[in-house]
Amino acid sequence: MGNAEESEQALLASVRPAGWVNPRPADRYNLVVIGAGTAGLVGAAAAAALGAKVALVERERMGGDCLNYGCVPSKALIRSARAAAEVRGAGRFGVAVDGAIGVEFGAVMARMRRLRAELSRNDSADRFTRLGVDLFFGTARFSGADRVAVEGATLRFRRAIIATGSRPRVPAIPGLQEAGYLTNETIFSLAELPRRLAVIGGGPLGCELAQAFARFGSKVTLVEAASRVLPQAEPEASEIVARALARDGVALMAGRQVIKVVRRGAEKAVELANSSGQEKISAGEILIGTGREAAIEDLDPEAAHVAYDKSTGIKVDDFLRTSNRRIYAAGDVATAARFTHTADAAARIAVSNALFGTRRRFSALVPVSVVYTSPEVAQAGLGVTQAKSRALAVQTWTQPFREVDRALIDDETDGLVKLTALTRRGRLVGATIVGEHAGETVSELALAIAVGARLADLARLVHPYPTQAEAIRKAADAYYRSRLTPGVRRLLERFFRLLR
Repeated sequence: MGNAEESEQALLASVRPAGWVNPRPADRYNLVVIGAGTAGLVGAAAAAALGAKVALVERERMGGDCLNYGCVPSKALIRSARAAAEVRGAGRFGVAVDGAIGVEFGAVMARMRRLRAELSRNDSADRFTRLGVDLFFGTARFSGADRVAVEGATLRFRRAIIATGSRPRVPAIPGLQEAGYLTNETIFSLAELPRRLAVIGGGPLGCELAQAFARFGSKVTLVEAASRVLPQAEPEASEIVARALARDGVALMAGRQVIKVVRRGAEKAVELANSSGQEKISAGEILIGTGREAAIEDLDPEAAHVAYDKSTGIKVDDFLRTSNRRIYAAGDVATAARFTHTADAAARIAVSNALFGTRRRFSALVPVSVVYTSPEVAQAGLGVTQAKSRALAVQTWTQPFREVDRALIDDETDGLVKLTALTRRGRLVGATIVGEHAGETVSELALAIAVGARLADLARLVHPYPTQAEAIRKAADAYYRSRLTPGVRRLLERFFRLLR
């Protein structure tokens, strides 16, 4: 058995054991959780730790998208791609690399599969059984307002959490189905590096994997319908990422609509439309990264009187409660922010509200996101457009990394820290960091937003030198300097003259 097969067998032994026999259901559960992705696992583990009788139902593999098709495998590939880029760029640090630099794609994928199998222990059937959770594999379907049917068994519940996650949204492009395509659920099964890869969608997934595969040696074309990649990010962040992608060899085609795909032997012709006409690109593989949709097929929410929308998913209030007061929902199936850490936080809120009747609000969370390109894009709180849409009077303070000593030392100067604060008192409401370590730095700003800190507080906080986080203090210092108006300066000059 090869390494790839061994890793796959180890993964399945954790997340979908062969020969699994579902337990006999309890008469009634305190909590039934449907879906064993991040939200479901966190919710089930938290409730079981509190002493609740819990059932967890999973249709496919435990760990959901994050472990099997998302965060874990993608970040493993991104790390290997970054290593390749670092070696190629070692000369600028005075380090000579002899010989040709090659990427062994098979070894890259084998490392990813090994890591995925190792990390699967945290999400394993064995672990959750030991936690006291009754684990059922099979398709869950509501059969009433307080019961779920799975594999011929009925699970009655006092409360339930829907956590079925999301799946790739595949656009209705003529010829795409016939030509064949990849999504995040299939790209990590590739055995060979595609010579030419077309990526449709310039959001986080599209940008991350376009850059990674370009660094591996694929000829990558990234197509985005909007006028810029990462259209939800601050414009400065999108511009920096676009430059980085271009430097790594990605051909960017923004403002284009894919109108047709035609298979021609081993190649696929992708026809595009832009403002001035049509054009065509050729690729061996096509990766779809055009967003996600809630996974609610076969759930039959109507049987439980649960309202939903086929596109956005289960409808919930700010307490994550559905139209059925017994049932809550958390994670991608119910929230627009489809991130693992958001699903984790939402599950904790749902468990607390469902089991104890608390009234914790989802809206109280400070939204945080990271795009794992190189450089990374991390955002916390509100963007400038969001703040203004709420009629907030805000100002922004930006510190480029080219003026930060550690960034100069590390030759990582193409980035910035942008702070958005209320005009009157300088209270921080939003932040964007674009830099190689943005994801590791943004939590400081998320905490500052959560506790209502002002830019003056950030300016007074001691940041170790030399670090790239010093850019946060420098941006806050710019706020302080702006308070020193000509009138204030004249008053201070009089004051100091009196002290002579």
